[in-house]
Amino acid sequence: MVSTTKKTRTLRVTKGHGTGNDFVLFTDPDGELDLGTQAYRNLANRNTGVGGDGVIRATHTASSAEVSHLLEVEPEALWFMDYRNADGSIAEMCGNGVRVFTQYLLAEGLVTLEPGDTLPLATRAGIVDVTGSSSGQFNADMGRWSFSEGEYLVTARGIDVARPSLAIRVPNPHVVVALASMEELAGLDLSLAPQLDPAAPEGANIEFVVPSDPMVVDGVGIITMRVFERGVGETLSCGTGAMAAALATRHWAGAGAPNHWKVNVPGGSLGVRMFATEEGEHVSLSGPAQLVFTTTVEI
Repeated sequence: MVSTTKKTRTLRVTKGHGTGNDFVLFTDPDGELDLGTQAYRNLANRNTGVGGDGVIRATHTASSAEVSHLLEVEPEALWFMDYRNADGSIAEMCGNGVRVFTQYLLAEGLVTLEPGDTLPLATRAGIVDVTGSSSGQFNADMGRWSFSEGEYLVTARGIDVARPSLAIRVPNPHVVVALASMEELAGLDLSLAPQLDPAAPEGANIEFVVPSDPMVVDGVGIITMRVFERGVGETLSCGTGAMAAALATRHWAGAGAPNHWKVNVPGGSLGVRMFATEEGEHVSLSGPAQLVFTTTVEI
């Protein structure tokens, strides 16, 4: 998989995406590669690297001090999704990324997953169970969610006044803003980062949401979303952002709002479902995952 010389290291990588949210993936089973922040930035760079919203390293859970304890909870979670944002910073989880990661493990022959079966994966947010389907899509149980402390006003280029928001952790930190119309959503300029007041201590992904009219069709809520991801910028999709947006919209809609949602993003559509468990309400994310190409790069 990996060869080295005195000056360069050759790395086999794969490009993949989930509804346009794209990633660079590579395998490091025993955690032997000591890639620094700049190397991750170089891989994600769209001009001089492979290009992606993030980088995913596939490594054995047992070889990763961060998550090896999860094997005590789920001995079958043999693979750890080590996810980095495009700027090289560490992230807890990526909802689209976990589906692409699953597709990558399957393509590399590292796991098997029959339709209806479940594959447990280790992440910094804990165990994520991914279920396969005959349609080729994946459904990921992302676990419990929660409201976050703090009330933030959000300022963004293209909206005239700061807007209130709802802070949600799923498990990445998110701040969700409701807008009045599709025209207002389209008029946003997210080439610059929106500003939070007060500033979020660890940063946050910021979602701007507009409900459809009607909002509920055949028992399914429908919303449209754009997102600015911390450490990345605007992306075509954000899986945990879609979950946060659906959860926030359900909260604002009040009693009788559905637990099934379709979230339209620039890169496609994602499914979000909320459901009860013994430990509290979980939220799941479903959608496609596609591998685009495999190549080798020097780092």
